[in-house]
Amino acid sequence: MKIEKIMMMVVGTMILVSVGLGFYVSATWLLLTAFIGVNLLISAFTGFCPMVAILRKLGFQHGCAFRGCAQ
Repeated sequence: MKIEKIMMMVVGTMILVSVGLGFYVSATWLLLTAFIGVNLLISAFTGFCPMVAILRKLGFQHGCAFRGCAQ
């Protein structure tokens, strides 16, 4: 599996879980959703994402996450 697909799966799962916990347990869990959003914005502008660095060290490779992109 490629880094981009892993990122989309993990981020999507974390957002859904944090929203669910925020709804059913405590609104404080929505801070996790905000943290994820801030991290996505920072990585969009800087090109740095801590999770990508970790996945690279684990041996995962970059790939084409969307159809029609050049490989």
